[in-house]
Amino acid sequence: MIDFFKTTFTEMALYIVNPNQRLFWGYLLSAFIIATILYFIKTYKDKKNTNTLTPCNNNGNQPNVIVGLFRFLFPRDVFLTRSAINDYALFILNKLFRAALFPFIVLTMVPVALSTSSFIETLFGKITPLAFSSTTIMIIFTFLLFVFDDFTRFYLHRILHKIPFLWEFHKVHHSATVLTPLTVYRSHPVENYLYACRMALTQGFVVGLCYYLFGPTLKMMDIIGANMFVFAFNIMGSNLRHSHIRMGWGNKIENFFISPLQHQVHHSDNVKHFDKNFGTALSIWDRLFNCFVYSSDVGTLKFGVGKEGEAHKTLRGIYIHPFIESFKQLKKQWMRYITRHKV
Repeated sequence: MIDFFKTTFTEMALYIVNPNQRLFWGYLLSAFIIATILYFIKTYKDKKNTNTLTPCNNNGNQPNVIVGLFRFLFPRDVFLTRSAINDYALFILNKLFRAALFPFIVLTMVPVALSTSSFIETLFGKITPLAFSSTTIMIIFTFLLFVFDDFTRFYLHRILHKIPFLWEFHKVHHSATVLTPLTVYRSHPVENYLYACRMALTQGFVVGLCYYLFGPTLKMMDIIGANMFVFAFNIMGSNLRHSHIRMGWGNKIENFFISPLQHQVHHSDNVKHFDKNFGTALSIWDRLFNCFVYSSDVGTLKFGVGKEGEAHKTLRGIYIHPFIESFKQLKKQWMRYITRHKV
């Protein structure tokens, strides 16, 4: 038991040096730099608009720039709220759940890849691997991994919103009333399980397909161990997606890529924003499924799910309440089915 906790907490501590984790120091640093630039731009615009000098404090001195920046980046009314504290706790507890249970119940990529390759071979027969250069194969393989992963993330995310009993589990994530970089880990274990299976299926399918087309020598183009496209997405401020800092990218860029502010719109408690901007990196899926909103089209944002989030103010409620409500949803659907098919 001691070894289990030691191993699990060591893994969490190593997130900071793992480029496949959102909390990698390089991604945190890039978010810090981007947010700092936004702070000084905002400060400059505020001064320009008011056409006045920066107000003095009670001692007659200019307010400390460092203090102002710190308060902008780490406001107490965000990082010390109950919602944020629940995020911190879920980050730890969910990691313990995954380490204890998921190795026994989650699909893994290798058998999916082998099954995919065998199935394609059964349908079309064996082929000679396509005679592309190793660089071309690496680019295709890396690109397919990124695109298929992004689409399946989008589609599962959409399903979690659209199917009532699954929404009860996903609601845990949306019950956050403030957003912090750790809100990305604010999720129910059932949702985590679904995403883990999705990842195995997606990666297994792409690996199996490319194994059939190009042979067994497959290599991903990476930057310090992370898919180069995923690395680019994370270094461009992915940690600002779950934050109080608004950063849109303009309509032209947002036609193709989801900006941090667009994802914050997805967390809005405004009914106009419900079921919008499901995408992770690419916005093309939202445009195809008609659930897309530009960040420039929204004003002030409040986060959460209103009264529905009251049950998620405690850790007990976060873990237990979704099971109760999802059972009610399933029971309701079953009764509708019975009523509809009565002879």
